[in-house]
Amino acid sequence: MILDLNWPLMENNITKDDLDVLIEFLKGMPILTQSGNVQAYEQEWSSWLGVRYSVFVNSGSSANFITMAVLKELYGSGEVIVPPLAWVSDIASVLHAGFTPVFVDINPGTLSMDNEQVISKITPRTKAVFLTHVQGFNGLTRQLLKVLKEKNIPLIEDVCEAHGATFLGAKLGTFGLVSNFSYYFAHHMSTIEGGMICTNDEKIYQICRMWRSHGMVREMTNNGMKQKIIEENPDLNPYFIFSFPGYNMRNTEIGAVIGRNQLRRLDENNEKRKKNFDLFLRNIDPQKYRTDFKLEGSCNYAFNLILKKADPEFRDRIMEALRESRVEFRRGSAGGGNQLRQPYLKRIVPEGEYKKYPQVEHIHFYGFYIGNYPDLPEEKTLALCDLLNHL
Repeated sequence: MILDLNWPLMENNITKDDLDVLIEFLKGMPILTQSGNVQAYEQEWSSWLGVRYSVFVNSGSSANFITMAVLKELYGSGEVIVPPLAWVSDIASVLHAGFTPVFVDINPGTLSMDNEQVISKITPRTKAVFLTHVQGFNGLTRQLLKVLKEKNIPLIEDVCEAHGATFLGAKLGTFGLVSNFSYYFAHHMSTIEGGMICTNDEKIYQICRMWRSHGMVREMTNNGMKQKIIEENPDLNPYFIFSFPGYNMRNTEIGAVIGRNQLRRLDENNEKRKKNFDLFLRNIDPQKYRTDFKLEGSCNYAFNLILKKADPEFRDRIMEALRESRVEFRRGSAGGGNQLRQPYLKRIVPEGEYKKYPQVEHIHFYGFYIGNYPDLPEEKTLALCDLLNHL
């Protein structure tokens, strides 16, 4: 008998309540482009996270691209240390900014970069460490933060998959010079599409605001900094001074209204996700699957299902059983597995480079993620565990 679990990657992440709030907003015939709700959402997000400044953009990928563009502007060319297990935009943004990506393997307990390997790859050409907190796990250690501080190397945090996760009692996204978040539908919360750039550095904040809107000086909120540029360019209309070759990566009032409403229940939903993941890990067979993740501070929007041993036949049986039971999954975990196998890197890294990263290679072939959403019934999770344990 085939079990029908009907389990999508994400369910009910934009609720009727979100839509009701949005409809009420639209009834007022408001401005829909970037306006007061965007500003309010940025302030509320900054307060929730614990940073001074936030810039709302149209995706987490856009947050990555702007961050790398600003980093290049401030620090010049060089190398950026990146993970091979990440979303494509983490590495693509490094390439588009003209940096050289330097890869390190992952820690199997967190799926994030192995911090000791990161430290070993730091050179005089290192301009930043771009660390992804994969699927809600904390990827930081005290030692990494200590070394980066001593060497004066910026940490850039990709927190697109880890809203609310913590380290040393503080939220991820507060440790780096800049941090990036995503509000894609399948993540912890959603603004349909959307992302946020966060920092405590006012100069970076002002530059990010300009990069978000075509590089326009009028986007700055610091009048002193703005006036200086205007005075340096007396032959230009102050409304149309472009200091940078920026993008149009603004979000809208619609996204901000949804985001503000979702933020009110994010902490409560994250507690539910933590309980779901704990239930899953306590009930899958530790002889077949990895259960020894480093969970302190984690906040996972996915169930990580990783085979303990490389077994192609067992892997294929798992995929067949999940499909038959209508359980949506992604093999390779974040971003489809080892980015070093992707065509866009073939002319950039040496042939066969992917072979040097055994931990991410295992995830590429034998790692999966399954959706973890707040209203997931406990009996459904237990039924999934029972299915997996009897394969």
